[in-house]
Amino acid sequence: MEPYAVIETGGKQYRVQKGDTLDIEKVGAEAGAKITVDTVLAVSDGTTLTVGTPRVAGAAVDLDVIEQFRDRKVLSFKKKRRKGYTKTIGHRQSLTAVKVAAIRAG
Repeated sequence: MEPYAVIETGGKQYRVQKGDTLDIEKVGAEAGAKITVDTVLAVSDGTTLTVGTPRVAGAAVDLDVIEQFRDRKVLSFKKKRRKGYTKTIGHRQSLTAVKVAAIRAG
């Protein structure tokens, strides 16, 4: 089994392996930069799993920033029948595409 880690960033949790590409909440880093996520909730070296309480001490995941982009538009529509009330709200989330460079166990 491949080594993997469970990280938390942007209020969400992701299971990542080396070489994975994922879209996370926007971080303040330019394309080509390297960032380190140290909120590792669990880490596996392929044979044993270490679960943190709540984090694994000394563990970190290195990420390479690929690009900053905005997700597709999500529309929210409200209506009250027979009242002539309608409301449409749109939202586009800012995201960062990252690639997992390394997983460092604690």
